Amino acid sequence: MQLPLQVTFQHLPHSDEVEDIVYENASRLDGFCDQIMSCRVVVDMPHRHHRQGNLYQVRVDITVPGEELVVNREAGQHTQYKDLRVAIDDAFNTAARLLEDYARRHRLDVKAHQEAPAHARVAKVFPEVDYGFLETLDGREIYFHRNSLVGADFDQLEPGTEVAYVEEQGEKGPQASTVKPVGRHHHV
Repeated sequence: MQLPLQVTFQHLPHSDEVEDIVYENASRLDGFCDQIMSCRVVVDMPHRHHRQGNLYQVRVDITVPGEELVVNREAGQHTQYKDLRVAIDDAFNTAARLLEDYARRHRLDVKAHQEAPAHARVAKVFPEVDYGFLETLDGREIYFHRNSLVGADFDQLEPGTEVAYVEEQGEKGPQASTVKPVGRHHHV
């Protein structure tokens, strides 16, 4: 955190023990995002209920570049917040999830869509030794094995058949995996 943690008590007296619990939870937050600029925590007991016990409310405001993340655990929504430790832990667990989401968005850690498979034509097929070669659009020949063929019978494969494939680096150079014959609507 770039600025020191701020802890405020409302409607209840300051407690070093409660402040230690807040600091313990806040110290974990840097592990979820290293861009935290500030963190403010308000521990509140808005109403004193003599018959039902005291209900606590915890608010965590975290400032990160471009956003403010707010967690508000209100006593009226969660009866388990009769226990202040539970309210604090729950608020910080939610804050950690928000920080993880923030960090993921800013790392651009979204699922990358794979590029469409490349297209080629079958150049040569050697059924007796279980492999063949594809001719790519740029004129290269790429090895493929019988086991790489999907959705077709290797023994029925003929030179000139249009296929889609994924190129990868094999032990002896480029090779095709996931070789699939394509329909007539695909043109190479």
